[in-house]
Amino acid sequence: MKRFTLKGLAAAALIAAPQMALAQDAAPGFDEIGPYIMTTLLFCMAGFLVFFMAAGFAMLEGGLVRSKNVTMQMTKNIALYSIAAIMYWMIGFNTMYPGDFNGFFAIGGPTVLDPVGVAAADAALDYASVGSDFFFQLVFVAATASIVSGALAERIKLWPFLIFVVLLTGVMYPISGSWQWGGGWLSEAGFSDFAGSTVVHSVGGWAALAGAIVLGPRLGKYGKDGKVNPIPGSNLALATLGTFILWLGWFGFNGGSQLAMGTVGDVSDVSRIFANTNMAAAAGAVTALILTQVMYKKPDLTMVLNGALAGLVSITAEPLAPTLFGALWIGAVGGIIVVLTVPMLDKFKIDDVVGAIPVHLFAGIWGTIAVVFYNSDANLMTQLTGIIAYGVFTFVASLVVWFILKAVIGIRVGEEEEISGLDMTELGMEAYPEFSKG
Repeated sequence: MKRFTLKGLAAAALIAAPQMALAQDAAPGFDEIGPYIMTTLLFCMAGFLVFFMAAGFAMLEGGLVRSKNVTMQMTKNIALYSIAAIMYWMIGFNTMYPGDFNGFFAIGGPTVLDPVGVAAADAALDYASVGSDFFFQLVFVAATASIVSGALAERIKLWPFLIFVVLLTGVMYPISGSWQWGGGWLSEAGFSDFAGSTVVHSVGGWAALAGAIVLGPRLGKYGKDGKVNPIPGSNLALATLGTFILWLGWFGFNGGSQLAMGTVGDVSDVSRIFANTNMAAAAGAVTALILTQVMYKKPDLTMVLNGALAGLVSITAEPLAPTLFGALWIGAVGGIIVVLTVPMLDKFKIDDVVGAIPVHLFAGIWGTIAVVFYNSDANLMTQLTGIIAYGVFTFVASLVVWFILKAVIGIRVGEEEEISGLDMTELGMEAYPEFSKG
């Protein structure tokens, strides 16, 4: 019985051997599929981290607004992320990455994922899965909308804001994003923005600036004599938590923008990006800490938090090439920018509740210029051209949309509603029912 079984197995092996050999010949090895697998994994992991930045923005905004407006900020943040996800699927992704187009403008259709269980022969082995790429790019556009949310807090109506988010995430951001990351005219011209100091952060900052101008400041923020009246936030512990969450998410934001993890060099570069990103944030925070001590005789926690974020925005345009010292001084300049530009906005009576415009717009411009110090392929005139192009397009388009919304449905709550707080007047519920007065 044993002998017969062995003979049978031997015969079966001889019969199966040619088929097994053919199967082995047909199956791609890890050298062929490894980069696809690892880059797809990078996009998924980095996307998770950037998604968590949505929680960071929500906590930061919730801490920096008054308690009577916290529920509104939470509502806006979960709604804007969800709207961004739908709009980016419907038209955004294929507008931003249209393939062959005129380099300036294209409107794409819905995103279609790879088939279930896609075979190696049918996959884009030179890059990553469609699903991972789509998800990674999606979480960026949601971050852009969050920037606008914080700046316009405490006086904007919910639905006009969400209509603006539909247009920003579905049309405006993808069109301008295609100029650089979709192979458009700025990419062809040599403009360099590794992870989005301009493409993401300045775009959000320009949209927020336009909205703040049209909306006007909060009641009581500026006196008739030009005096600026501080309006403290409700929970600085929550704002600090939000900043740390954003800091964590930024590792995915910048590290994932390497867009490859299939070689030793790629993985090493991702780790280099992590180190530089962290250094820039730390330098921005420390610089803001020291500078507020010197200028105001006491450190200002909100400035320190925004200093860290400004350092992160500043390094985002080129987190790979600098040395650690380079990342340190680039981030430190970002911290200086925040401390100096927050009071500058107040002089123009532009009310930015969370400091989003100094952090994302001004530090984003600085970070895009700073690329020329470490990237030999970048030049100052091309970088300035990109900054101006994004600024003009986003600011003008946003201004038009805000004015139309203001004329058609109104964008600001009434004076009584603003005094009572948007939580109760707009939503009918409070974040802190026991402590909501104030």
